Amino acid sequence: MNLTNNNKNNTNNNLIVSVIVPVLNEKKYVKEFIESVLRQDFDRNLLEILLVDGMSQDGTRDIIKNYCKKYNFIKILDNIKKNIPSALNIGIKNAQGKYIVRMDAHTYYYPDYISSCIKIIKTGNYQNVGGPTVLGYKTRMQKIIAEAHYSLFALGGGKNHNINYEGLADTVQFGTFKKEYLLKMGLYDENIKFAEDDDLNFKIIENNGKIFITPEIKFIYYPRDNLISLFIQYFKYGTWKIAVIKKHKKPARISHLVPICFVIFLVFFPIISIFSKRVYFFTSGVLFLYIFLDLIFSFKKDSLSNFFDKLILFFTHLLFIFRTGLEIYTEFSNFLKKVFQTNKIFKNMNFQSLNLKNYKKKI
Repeated sequence: MNLTNNNKNNTNNNLIVSVIVPVLNEKKYVKEFIESVLRQDFDRNLLEILLVDGMSQDGTRDIIKNYCKKYNFIKILDNIKKNIPSALNIGIKNAQGKYIVRMDAHTYYYPDYISSCIKIIKTGNYQNVGGPTVLGYKTRMQKIIAEAHYSLFALGGGKNHNINYEGLADTVQFGTFKKEYLLKMGLYDENIKFAEDDDLNFKIIENNGKIFITPEIKFIYYPRDNLISLFIQYFKYGTWKIAVIKKHKKPARISHLVPICFVIFLVFFPIISIFSKRVYFFTSGVLFLYIFLDLIFSFKKDSLSNFFDKLILFFTHLLFIFRTGLEIYTEFSNFLKKVFQTNKIFKNMNFQSLNLKNYKKKI
């Protein structure tokens, strides 16, 4: 494991806070992130920053190593598994601080972020604390995607998306914890490659822990800057969210089931409507209502002045729904595969012949 630092005095028994940051090919954002951490008003003598890198190939490591040479409290750790939960666990196991502050390279943190987190977690009333998710943008597309995040047609509805909310919640982005508590909880589940925050927060609530959100803790998260990378990110996230639901046998909140139910409706009701006029008119009415409301929500966005930006927002909402549909397809395909593999009748069948790619080739 690489602990890059030119200073020999890497051990500080007085450390209070360990900042843990998973990174992988973050050249575009990592410098601004580190600078925002260096501007924190928290005492540097009580702080260490552990950047856990998934063997980046874009120059991210060189940027981090340059900072390691300048500051003895900044260190780089290797994450050969290249996934977020393993990065977090590596960081926690190597952390010397009493408190763990999880951060993200795609994010700008206000100067009092760490001190605010520590002030609240020190009360002992909560097991995880953080601030509401505030999205920023540097490009036109990021602004549109940020608006979609707040929309009821995409990710809106959760308490962590309400920038003025203060109180208990079922999840929080990033989070601050006692190291001792995380070790007691068994760290992050490395079998959950994405949605690791949801899984950990699920465990906290199941063990009668409390998660607290306050606008006093301020940060700005920068979303993906194009629809393709956004789709890939949330397809992975959504697929693993389903894995979290299956693991805990329930969703964190009922609203998580709404898009899934809507996509199931889109798949089956049009088929049923072929045989029933009532179902046909009902299905048509629901689809018309959805499109109508989506258009209203998209074009009433005063923060987007351009017609085409509002139109892109409309299709971004649809992208989130389509993403959920692919998650269901993935899970259903896995289910069918298990059925074919375990059923004696199909035991000798080559399931790969049913693969979608092979099907396309035949066409």
